[in-house]
Amino acid sequence: MKHIIFSALASATLLTACAQDQTSNKNMNEKFSVVKTEDEWKKQLSPEAYTVLRQHGTEHAFTGEYADHHDQGHYLCAGCGLELFSSETKFESGTGWPSYYAPANDFCVAETKDGGFGMVRTEVHCSRCGGHLGHVFDDGPNPTGLRYCINSVSLDFKKE
Repeated sequence: MKHIIFSALASATLLTACAQDQTSNKNMNEKFSVVKTEDEWKKQLSPEAYTVLRQHGTEHAFTGEYADHHDQGHYLCAGCGLELFSSETKFESGTGWPSYYAPANDFCVAETKDGGFGMVRTEVHCSRCGGHLGHVFDDGPNPTGLRYCINSVSLDFKKE
């Protein structure tokens, strides 16, 4: 019985968070240079990419294409193609998501406060289209001490 109640509460929390994110996402679109309707995003993106990029979802750990990816090149936003990260800043965090200690430049990744699920975190999103990428934490390696924990499905890769 406890499992059923917990599951119901978790589902309600997730649905509420997604509904709140969809509302805030519409407001966020006003300040980005790539703006599309929700129908246009749904046509362009896979269902998984749409859930992560446009509804602030998260893929399961250790399932993403780039979690254990070691080719040299550049990671681009799957929504608009903006270069976000370089393989030179990628590191093995052991978290199950691709991790980087710095974005490609100071302007490609934007940050917002995320108070969902009873935590206060820093969300990172594409500065051009507003697509949700993941979160940044202060437990990364030198030289920045940051860990950009990114969903693989929010990225495309361009090999050098």
